[in-house]
Amino acid sequence: MDQRVSPPPRPTVYVVDDDDAVRRALAFALDLDGFAVETFESGEALLLRAPSATPGCLVIDQRLPGISGLDTLRQLRARQVTLPAVFVTSHPKPAFREAAAQAAAPILEKPLEGATLISAIQQLLDRPGSREDHDLVGRP
Repeated sequence: MDQRVSPPPRPTVYVVDDDDAVRRALAFALDLDGFAVETFESGEALLLRAPSATPGCLVIDQRLPGISGLDTLRQLRARQVTLPAVFVTSHPKPAFREAAAQAAAPILEKPLEGATLISAIQQLLDRPGSREDHDLVGRP
């Protein structure tokens, strides 16, 4: 009898950015680094899809058409989505920095350099409990 153990699923990174070229570039780089990737052009598009895989991470641009990245994350948290998140933006204002800190979501400033995003995602996924305990829908 074959006793092979299947490898754990690749973490899924949900990329939300309104710039198609940025989405494609991030998806390509993240895929090369072993992540499964799903991309969205807006916060509303992500909210309609509701992430469904663990482990994983959210990568959200703050400046989006429609609702902002921060409001997207707030709505996900209200739905009990607990995936770790990182914001990508340029020139973040102090109020946004404070709100991101309260949401425990680091900010990476554009333009992203080298492996900065990959490193940030890996740090989020390596936090205690992030792989096992971060259900997308909270447990009752």
